[in-house]
Amino acid sequence: SVAGVLVCLLEYPRSKRIKGSTMERCGQKYLTAVVKLFGPLTRNYYIRAVLHAALAVPAGFLLSTILGTVCLGIASGIYLLAAVRGEEWRPIEQKPRERPHMGDTIKQPPSNPPPRPPADARRKQPPEAGG
Repeated sequence: SVAGVLVCLLEYPRSKRIKGSTMERCGQKYLTAVVKLFGPLTRNYYIRAVLHAALAVPAGFLLSTILGTVCLGIASGIYLLAAVRGEEWRPIEQKPRERPHMGDTIKQPPSNPPPRPPADARRKQPPEAGG
């Protein structure tokens, strides 16, 4: 059970993508701080691959935990492949949003008024029934 908690703490925070944007999970910023605290031990995918493989070995001796062993083994292989390709875990850091200035958002004011029906058509419209 301690191994499961360790794997959950390690796996919950998403890594930042190289291209595009990454959505942060709910409450991830707190666990990201924990993962960042351990530095290269948690960022390096080679270390994660070895850790997952080491956690899979004792679980393989019981029939009731064989599915968890298979999952940890697959995760270990995926981490090893990612490490060979040069990937590592990067934290998602929020950039402070700048409030747009009003002068910057309005480029060109409209030159024509908005379209309106003629005055007599506006007076003769029956009220709509609420429903």
